[in-house]
Amino acid sequence: MSTETELKLALAPDAIRALRRHPLLTGAEKLGNAQTLINTYFDTPELALNKARIAVRTRKQGSTWLQTIKCAANSVGGLSSRPEWEQPFSGEFDFSHVDAPAVRKRLDALAGEIQPLFTTTFKRETRRLTPSPEVEILMMIDQGQIDAGERQDTISEVELELVRGTAQDLFAIAGALAERVALMPTDRSKAERGYRLFLNTPEAPRLAGKSSIQSAQSPLDAFRALAFDALQQWQENTLGALVHDDPEYVHQLRVALRRLRSLIRLFDPVLPEAFAERWTEVLRDTAADLGDARNIDVLLSDIIGPAEPEPLMGATLTDPLRDHALSLRAAARTEARARLTHADHGQRILGFAAELHQLSGDALNAAADLTAFARLQLGALRKRARRRFTSADIIDPDQLHMLRVSLKQLRYGIDFFRPLFNGKATKRYLAGVRQAQTDLGYLNDAAIARSLMLDWADREPTLTGPAHFVIGWHARQYARTRRRVLLETETLLTGKAPWRANR
Repeated sequence: MSTETELKLALAPDAIRALRRHPLLTGAEKLGNAQTLINTYFDTPELALNKARIAVRTRKQGSTWLQTIKCAANSVGGLSSRPEWEQPFSGEFDFSHVDAPAVRKRLDALAGEIQPLFTTTFKRETRRLTPSPEVEILMMIDQGQIDAGERQDTISEVELELVRGTAQDLFAIAGALAERVALMPTDRSKAERGYRLFLNTPEAPRLAGKSSIQSAQSPLDAFRALAFDALQQWQENTLGALVHDDPEYVHQLRVALRRLRSLIRLFDPVLPEAFAERWTEVLRDTAADLGDARNIDVLLSDIIGPAEPEPLMGATLTDPLRDHALSLRAAARTEARARLTHADHGQRILGFAAELHQLSGDALNAAADLTAFARLQLGALRKRARRRFTSADIIDPDQLHMLRVSLKQLRYGIDFFRPLFNGKATKRYLAGVRQAQTDLGYLNDAAIARSLMLDWADREPTLTGPAHFVIGWHARQYARTRRRVLLETETLLTGKAPWRANR
């Protein structure tokens, strides 16, 4: 058995030429000519191997046939490590070389049922990178496609496989490449994509995963686990936003960035100061780059959409306003996509992944009690929200927005630490925070939309009537929501918190 450690990077097909011109490649040893690899993946009709997280593959490389068995990779930030068994293939499967008893037993039991499911066919260029005598990395550039029946998907990716060195050396090479070429780390293997294609599972935005931290973990270990989930949400929605028009990809991408910023604030006492300062700023700027597209999406769906002029006004009253917003949204989406395809965005993801893998704690952090830490931090978040609530001018949208931010940070904190305080009281409290945040979110969206529409009306007088109609249509709902959320928030911030220790 060997263990494969690699960093997988996605890139646009038209970026391959620029990649080949990168100084790291022009000076690298080229290992033979490009080869066409034809891989066939096998499973049972019930997909028992996939459920057991085992991949069985044959590969035709020139006139050579190989059989490969891989187990599930632990993949985060594009970096994966997994056991692998490879041997010549003579036409019949032979699992005798698999030296993991449980895996071999499973394979032997299913050997008579496995059948081909899908193929990957791609051209591979391989180079050897040796940035120092202690480091050797194989770089594979793969271009081709995945075929599952009538369905196809494109392969355009780079794999950096570690021969000698450390995982940080992989990230260093990837970071140097990303200075000139837009590269994006991805945790999806060709096999995973093939199964998705075979099952005809539609692509969907990646939502935040449920927290799975444990009380035995140190605060830094808990931070790392939670941050890796948010990192995957960031990178997967970035890849999705590049090929899909669904605005939910950009929304979930920004959610991932907010979750990471909240995590850094929450775990600030156990994080290196330079790490916290740098990434708080970078994540804030990255989210701001995409804010215009999201604001117009919300304006169209949640503000203009519900405001029906009939029966007192003509049905087409708001059409000019909607058309104007649609034209601006198209421009904002084009700009957002350009920002996502810029090399800077991939560099940020790679840089954060590299530093996350490298984070290490001291003896004090290792000895810290995570539950006690969580109580302390959640208490601080609640106090901050209470201060903002008691001092807020309820007429001022900016102060209501700051209260919303505080409640959102409190909600994220409870979500992160929820496995430590599982119970009905926590569930009820979290539902209350979510409802208050939703109501404050509507108030914030309405205030932003009002400013946008009045600004458009100043420039286009024909939009004045539609803009004032929509603002007036929401006025009563805005007032009702504001009264309700103040009562909700007061209850949440003055009653007993469910994470407090019993005394």
